[in-house]
Amino acid sequence: MKTATEDTRGRRRYAVGLMSGTSVDGIDAAVAEISEDEGGRVRARLLSFENKPYPAPVREEIFRLFEPREATVDRVGRMNALLGELYAEAALSAIAAAGLEPGDIAVVGSHGQTIYHSPEPQNAEGYELRYTVQIGEGSVIAARTGIPCVTDFRAADMAVGGQGAPLVPFTEYLLYREEMRTLLLQNIGGIGNITVLPAGCAPEEVIAFDTGPGNMLIDGLVSRFCPGKAMDEGGAIARSGSMDEALLEALQQEPYYRLPPPKSTGRELFGAAYVDKLLDMGRERGLRPEDLIATATQLTAWSIGDAYRRFVLPRHPAEAMIVGGGGSYNPALLDGLKRELEPMGVRVLTQEEAGHHSDAKEAVAFALLGLCALDGRTGNLPSVTGASRPVVLGKLSDSR
Repeated sequence: MKTATEDTRGRRRYAVGLMSGTSVDGIDAAVAEISEDEGGRVRARLLSFENKPYPAPVREEIFRLFEPREATVDRVGRMNALLGELYAEAALSAIAAAGLEPGDIAVVGSHGQTIYHSPEPQNAEGYELRYTVQIGEGSVIAARTGIPCVTDFRAADMAVGGQGAPLVPFTEYLLYREEMRTLLLQNIGGIGNITVLPAGCAPEEVIAFDTGPGNMLIDGLVSRFCPGKAMDEGGAIARSGSMDEALLEALQQEPYYRLPPPKSTGRELFGAAYVDKLLDMGRERGLRPEDLIATATQLTAWSIGDAYRRFVLPRHPAEAMIVGGGGSYNPALLDGLKRELEPMGVRVLTQEEAGHHSDAKEAVAFALLGLCALDGRTGNLPSVTGASRPVVLGKLSDSR
């Protein structure tokens, strides 16, 4: 199995990355120029980025598919094909925006839309099973674009005992590591996840795991209280409320926070049922909507700070945390993060403040993972996912 190939070093290639996260707010499409120098250092230069919001009926149907009783084979199959069409259109649009042609692109790496993720082993007929479902048919993407497409990245890691997540830390190791500083990379999408890059680290020294809810609970509450709104824009609602200390303390008892890494979570834990529980607890305490949203916002900030204190600080005190994802645009959430981390000597920066592009980061990661798959290079970090060994990730569709 190749971990590096001489024929890719010194070359510059173009790749498209497609990402649709747990918030289901649209398709992120990035075109990146990816190069590797003779020393093996990888660099990615963003050429174009677009976000294509899902049509409202598509977004509503995806949310229905999160409920296993609703996710019948015909509905999942139909959405799998439809998302393939939408992803292909997003890829072609981003390629045009970069001033390139489809023939210039080496590969499309598409994460797909996760509708179910079960990383903990379940015994069936004597087998320990882990499984995951991402939809957005790669064969459709390849056929419509004429570009090889890699999809279904998580399954290979799970097949060798991993959680199938998080996968982005492998690309963060390639692109962000520094010799003299320990960095934290915190993504706040629907779920929060942290990557720890110790100064001068080797791949096996990278730590990464899901910290807990990111925007998922905040967005869920906003959508219930404010029909037609999908998020707390600018943290305005949270800032108009008062955080409830007793409720926050009760929420902090969720066992997930104390589980040691490697670990991952998702909508199965922090989805609609959890939002319903929050609403019930808020009603019992007589909280206003803005107070409940302020409390959920602080819970996300606390969960990130707690994860750092509990699992990272004792071994790898960090100098800075670089925050990306939709949560990086929520000043109320960022203020909470600063209150949690800066007393411990960790400076909190956004991706933009660090010279990067927050919205495009994960899409660029899957462009890079797509190239790794195309080259037969391993793309997971067993220290992060819990896999027994490094493996090549993804399934290749090529209609040429």
